[in-house]
Amino acid sequence: MPSVPSRAPYAEDPSASRGRKVAEPESRTRTPFARDRDRIIHATAFRRLKEKTQVFVAHEGDHFRTRLTHSLEVAQVARSLATALGLDADLAETIALAHDLGHPPFGHAGEDELQIQMEGFGGFDHNVQTFRVVTKLERRYPRFEGLNLTWETLEGVIKHNGPVADRLDRPSWRAIAEFDADYDLRLDTWASAEAQVAALADDIAYNNHDVDDGVSAGLFFLKELLDVPLIGPHVASALADYPDCDQSIIRMEAVRRMIGAMVDDVLAETRRRAKAGKVESPEDVRMLGHALVAFSRDMVEDLGALRAFLMERMYRHWRVNRTRSQARRMLGEMFQLFLAEPDVLPAEWGARAQDRDQAGRARVVCDYVAGMTDRFAIEEHRKLFHLDVWG
Repeated sequence: MPSVPSRAPYAEDPSASRGRKVAEPESRTRTPFARDRDRIIHATAFRRLKEKTQVFVAHEGDHFRTRLTHSLEVAQVARSLATALGLDADLAETIALAHDLGHPPFGHAGEDELQIQMEGFGGFDHNVQTFRVVTKLERRYPRFEGLNLTWETLEGVIKHNGPVADRLDRPSWRAIAEFDADYDLRLDTWASAEAQVAALADDIAYNNHDVDDGVSAGLFFLKELLDVPLIGPHVASALADYPDCDQSIIRMEAVRRMIGAMVDDVLAETRRRAKAGKVESPEDVRMLGHALVAFSRDMVEDLGALRAFLMERMYRHWRVNRTRSQARRMLGEMFQLFLAEPDVLPAEWGARAQDRDQAGRARVVCDYVAGMTDRFAIEEHRKLFHLDVWG
């Protein structure tokens, strides 16, 4: 049995957490970061991820990834990476579980449409929406809006991909600027190593499961991957090791090997950077000037080639394009109707829209639409635009 690495000197220490915006008594049984994780798992927005699109709309098949299964895979990879690096696995897992809470229905098609609809009304950004979900839109506690997560989790949610201070003048980032003015998240620095682990775990998870889902959906064949960097050698080695095995098993074996290769690359590159940069504390991570947790240059190049293949053969496949087109029309039509006639919103949301200017009403409508699942959006559209459903 492999030994557990000792705690890295640059790991976040839950006992030294900067706390919560609204002070609360500490849990008797959980660290602050583990408590954050539990709050996210119990959040309504987290449950809704089960029927939100990753690439394929939720009703297209039971075995394709959804935002929920994707988030769970990201969390698993993040926890494994954090443990291997001697970091706080609870914090890495928490940020991974939270990272997609702000995604609207129908994946990037939904995000693209809400960006168009919100132009002139403050814009839309799914990362900002995730932050708004955990700090404002979730309403579960009597003393505060949102989930009142720790400073370290909030920092990781909004800047796991790097510093974001240069985005604060964008209309879509106004909510972050306002929150930061009241509760400084040090938006000009890098986030913790745990947050960076969550970001890399996202890359590992979606590149691998998109290959798996793409072959499973018949958008491309396993043999077509043989010449694609990164995945190709693993397909070839799996075929060589198991020449008589079912192709579906070969596909999963190749994906499993690619995950292992990507994880090993992150571990090696991160350890190299920590040593070269003499990183000895969490503050050193934030002030390093570049990411600590990263892929090697060769891996980045191979990933670029794999993503180009997936973009051509999967993300822009005509079947996926057709679904994207339908999704954008539905969301656009509903948005415009709710904006023009806020009295047809459900009572709770209609009350929020009252006594607001047009930009304020648009934000309420955006929050309502962004929170929908794929299935709910389809049914809501039918009820609003097809009278026959009331028969």
